[in-house]
Amino acid sequence: MGSGTNIGRVRGLGSAQEGAHHWIVQRVTAVGNLLLIFWLIFSLLRLPSYNHELLVEWLSSPLVAVPMILMLVSIFWHLRLGLQVLIEDYVPDHGVKFGLIILLNFFAIGGAALGIFSVAKIAFTGVAV
Repeated sequence: MGSGTNIGRVRGLGSAQEGAHHWIVQRVTAVGNLLLIFWLIFSLLRLPSYNHELLVEWLSSPLVAVPMILMLVSIFWHLRLGLQVLIEDYVPDHGVKFGLIILLNFFAIGGAALGIFSVAKIAFTGVAV
């Protein structure tokens, strides 16, 4: 069985003191995503048509571009948090887990950066490519 008391065998195997913060941030980003998605749907429904020129003009407004960028950041952050938990819980090999989390970070940061760049380009130049 092993020597020592029961408490001695499990000492150091308790909470890493990170779970509550991760959980709270995940819930905050979920609420933010919900509010920003409702804003996006409501804003799009108010448009008279959905042709390319009108949507570029709509996205050129600071009152639209800023919430759109906030939505991109919140969605990719939430995606990263959720997939990180999935990887940590279901990938048993620590080397593979480390590699997948690195790839996940590159994907989340890259996707958010691409989206922010696209919105900023439209907002600052009024041109979408």
